[in-house]
Amino acid sequence: MARLVRYALSGGASALTHFAIGLAGVHVLHLRPVLASTAGFLASIAVSYLLQRAWVFRSTAGHALAGAKFLTVTAVAFTINTAVLWTGTELLSTPYPIVQPIALTLIPLINYSLNSRWTFATPTRPTPGRPHAGADPALPTP
Repeated sequence: MARLVRYALSGGASALTHFAIGLAGVHVLHLRPVLASTAGFLASIAVSYLLQRAWVFRSTAGHALAGAKFLTVTAVAFTINTAVLWTGTELLSTPYPIVQPIALTLIPLINYSLNSRWTFATPTRPTPGRPHAGADPALPTP
């Protein structure tokens, strides 16, 4: 349960980063909204990755591997968001304020599942004298 609370808090920090940088970009730097939001989104990815790796999942996975996996999960989330929004608003003609919350409910659930089980999962080590997962039981163990 504590990890879910940390995940929710890290998500809030990520969203706050996205929004704050977007606002600063528009109102302080006078950037176009899409550019400002893109900068905020990119910053939020960095905040989310760092908090999830170090605090939420307390992972020791290397940055190269974990970072690549995290970006893959982020791409999956983006694809899901796009598909849900397109299906809801374009195909079903449902108003955006009804459709977006559906995506915003699905995405954290999927992200948490993928990040906890794949991105930041602690690699299992074989027990001495027992084959590791995927090993051929007919072969002797080293």
